[in-house]
Amino acid sequence: MSIQYQYFPKSSRIPDFLSQLILVFQQKDECITSSIFQLDSNDVLQCLSDKIIQLGYKVEISKRANDKIRIPVLFGRNGALEKYFEVDCYNSIQKVVIEIEAGRAVSNYQFLKDLFQACVMQDVDYLVIAVRNIYRTSKDFDKVITFLDALYVSNRLILPLKGILIIGY
Repeated sequence: MSIQYQYFPKSSRIPDFLSQLILVFQQKDECITSSIFQLDSNDVLQCLSDKIIQLGYKVEISKRANDKIRIPVLFGRNGALEKYFEVDCYNSIQKVVIEIEAGRAVSNYQFLKDLFQACVMQDVDYLVIAVRNIYRTSKDFDKVITFLDALYVSNRLILPLKGILIIGY
């Protein structure tokens, strides 16, 4: 099994509802593992979507405007939605956002964009980012973990999230 994960902050136990999400990745490992497949993020999400939906998540099922999941960031006059970010999956009860990344997770720093966006979204307490273990010759999972280790250990930036789960597939 190639699924790896790391929960942050490391001083906290991973919540059960996020452990259930890890099980979904483990159950689907044979169709998404980056050591064999070079799937794009939409293909990985499609493989996982039925089981993620069973856990109570809303999942982006297509790129059509009606199927997008928009999480509010700013509200304007009369409460109108002024700014939002689109996510791959969202659970409004546990307040979890899931982003599935593929090749550009590290090379284009997409994981940092995901982190920033989750930090400014309304009603988001947890962020899950799934990245490839290996992208070409790059150990993407390890690089993301090292970055978040530095972020948490330095204590110079306090994040508004209760937890971040990185899953390597």
